[in-house]
Order: sequence, then C-alpha cells, then structure tokens
Amino acid sequence: MNFKLTGNHVEITDAMREYVITKIDKITRHFDHVIDVSVILSVEKHKQKAEANVHIRGKDIFVEADGENMYASIDSLIDKLDRQILKHKEKTLSRRNHDSIKNHDYEE
Repeated sequence: MNFKLTGNHVEITDAMREYVITKIDKITRHFDHVIDVSVILSVEKHKQKAEANVHIRGKDIFVEADGENMYASIDSLIDKLDRQILKHKEKTLSRRNHDSIKNHDYEE
C-alpha cells in the first residue's frame, strides 16, 4: 500500500502522521485490496479539513470531513471512509456470491 500525507497551510507533525497512519490501518483490516491512499490535511480560517482519496481494485473512493479540531476531522474522515470501504466490500462479495449461485444453477 502506498501512503501519501500532504498538508495545506498546516505543518504535519510526527504525532499527526502517526495518528493518521494508525487510523488508516483500521481500513486495511477490513479490506486487503487497498492500493493507494492519499490524505490531505488543510486549514482554512477556522475550519480544519481532512480529505482522503483511496484507490482500491476497481474503484476510487473520495471522502472529506471538516471540523474545528484536526484530530476530530481525521476521526470523522476515517469513520466515513470505513463505511464506504465496507459498503464496497459487501457489494463485491454479494456480487461474487450471486454469480456463483447463478453459475451453479446452470451446472445442474
């Protein structure tokens, strides 16, 4: 998995980097086929914004979250990303199971 962390108008500290990496590991526990992850942290006036673009096999998932605290924005981002990844995983599994059932019916 390739990982890229970028900061716009914010300095990425080691603590912030470690926090994002540990949170991203949560996603790879659910879905092994993550190819590339790009996270952008930015500050605009009083709004702390976190964006993530995740490239998985067959799909790109983009999620963004904002708040008054950067760590809260990262938590919200990871929760949204986790839901999207699980949704994609369920779709691919149901599609695969549906196809195998359909093919099995024709074999009999």
